[in-house]
Amino acid sequence: MFHFHPHHIKRTLLGLLGITLVAGSLTACGHHRHHESGMAMSAEEFAQKRDKVVDKVASRLELNAEQKQKLASLGDVLHAQRQAVMGTTKEPRAEIKALIAGEKFDAARAQALVNEKTTALQTRSPEVIAALAAFYNSLNPRQQQKVREYLDGRG
Repeated sequence: MFHFHPHHIKRTLLGLLGITLVAGSLTACGHHRHHESGMAMSAEEFAQKRDKVVDKVASRLELNAEQKQKLASLGDVLHAQRQAVMGTTKEPRAEIKALIAGEKFDAARAQALVNEKTTALQTRSPEVIAALAAFYNSLNPRQQQKVREYLDGRG
């Protein structure tokens, strides 16, 4: 039998929230299908979506061909990390709902989910960081400033 202290439950819930936010933000980089298996996107569909985003960013930042390629690579790496975080889950909300489906919160399953998602993030993070650094470092100072302004909500 498990005995959880309030700080364990709080940590678990905060961990789940963090994973949900990360997965959500990665999903935002993905697609917006509205059917049951919404997680499935063909390689061709992803490439089309990625290319559209790359072209939009490239026009705003005035990227050259090499920078566009680095941005496309970053998109591919983010997509791979998103798939790793999502795992075999077809309906992430169903997993979360299952935690509260019974009379008691399934803390053991919640912790297992957090561990699973955290491992996926940790495994892929070096590749994501390297791709992000390669793209950002390829930008000239004016382009970098535009990125900072965009992140500050001014762009």
